Amino acid sequence: MSCLSGLRAFWEKRLRACSRTAGEDAADDDAVADSWDLFFEFRVLQIATNAFSELNKLGHGGFGPVYKGLMPSGQQIAVKKLSVDSRQGLREFTNEVKLLLKTQHKNLVTLLGCCAEGPEKMLVYEYLPNKTLDYFLFDKSKSASRDWTTRFRIATGVARGLLYLHEEAPERIIHRDIKASNILLDENLNPKISDFGLARLFPGEDTHVNTFRISGTHGYMAPEYAMHGYLSMKTDVFSYGILVLEIVSGRKNHDGQLGAEKADLLSYVSFFF
Repeated sequence: MSCLSGLRAFWEKRLRACSRTAGEDAADDDAVADSWDLFFEFRVLQIATNAFSELNKLGHGGFGPVYKGLMPSGQQIAVKKLSVDSRQGLREFTNEVKLLLKTQHKNLVTLLGCCAEGPEKMLVYEYLPNKTLDYFLFDKSKSASRDWTTRFRIATGVARGLLYLHEEAPERIIHRDIKASNILLDENLNPKISDFGLARLFPGEDTHVNTFRISGTHGYMAPEYAMHGYLSMKTDVFSYGILVLEIVSGRKNHDGQLGAEKADLLSYVSFFF
């Protein structure tokens, strides 16, 4: 309940500030009331997802499963239900909520709200029908739609989302986990960066930081970050480079079935240069 109270206080403060900035001090009470709409009751999400049925399961990330839901209004949603033993704890959960509230861009996933009741922690997003980029790239049934125009549009869209996070957001944000499974695709196959649980804020003019807590996905992490904890915008750029190689080649960054020389995509590509 402390998480829920903290997030409510954050939203109330943010909405009050927004209304004052707009010269609407008299509407403070209404703004605070509206903030409660950002919190979903567990019971409502349970009904929307048919008790988190396996039939509604969209996938399973590092922090827990994601389910498709249908609200009484007819709106489709995606619910990320954090596992009780998930690596994403209270800090990462709160971090993702706050970051997504601060960022708005067509190439970033839209957060609709959250749920924090007892041990349950859930994030509610807009529903994107074409799942994740790794499903699009590596599922053989999708090969007909993987034309070069579409691949280029996806790569460009992810780049625009990263540019916003690094240069245009209210505060500079390093995502730290750019990979194919964290890129969602809408009905027109436009990409949206998701999963901000590991993201870091870079306030002021800071360009890098040394950290002892290395977080990310093997195969996508920049060497200087993976080995020495040197975190900067280049960390995301390196991950994006690996992602582009996957988009162009249509293969995963690591495939043990290809033999030692070809298993690692980056090493295999470097051989030709």
